[in-house]
Amino acid sequence: MQEDVLIQISNKIKETRKAQKKTVQDLASKAHVSKGLISQIENNRTVPSLPVLMNIVLALNIDLKNFFEDISHNKEVQQKIIIKSSSDYQLFEKEPAKGFKYKRILTRTMEGGPVDIILLELKKGARRTQMIKTDAYEYKYVIEGKVEYQIEDHKYILETGDSLFFDGRLPHKPANIGTTDALMLVMYYFITNGKD
Repeated sequence: MQEDVLIQISNKIKETRKAQKKTVQDLASKAHVSKGLISQIENNRTVPSLPVLMNIVLALNIDLKNFFEDISHNKEVQQKIIIKSSSDYQLFEKEPAKGFKYKRILTRTMEGGPVDIILLELKKGARRTQMIKTDAYEYKYVIEGKVEYQIEDHKYILETGDSLFFDGRLPHKPANIGTTDALMLVMYYFITNGKD
């Protein structure tokens, strides 16, 4: 399955759960999986196995055919030129973190593997309390503001125009340490088939 399809599945699970006014714990209990696993799936941090995906879809009381009918392989993959207007960017929640606003610009599977391109707005004072890991290499470019990135035990300060590239499997967390909101271009290069 291509990464863009996986993102559509994750988004559909989250949107359906929220539309049904179910909490992550409600869905996890009904699907017989952990709350953490549901959160990771909804935030594109892990790929569910087929039995787990089926349990989640059934726990949402959706017919399998209906669940998958809107999900399709992205037609843009075949295009050589893609133009997106800012109104096409999809607002989404990667994980609950106050002051973090994500907008997906483009997801595309390229020859080397899936890539996800995102605009991340960090409100003044926004910071993550816990370290996170991503199964991707991460590129960050600060469009405006001042951001601190802690990766393992080291802290890196990035200002407007600075960039950072690292293995997202290392524990990390960002914080807006500037006096204004910060805006970053973020690119995830997903690690597939055990390749590094």
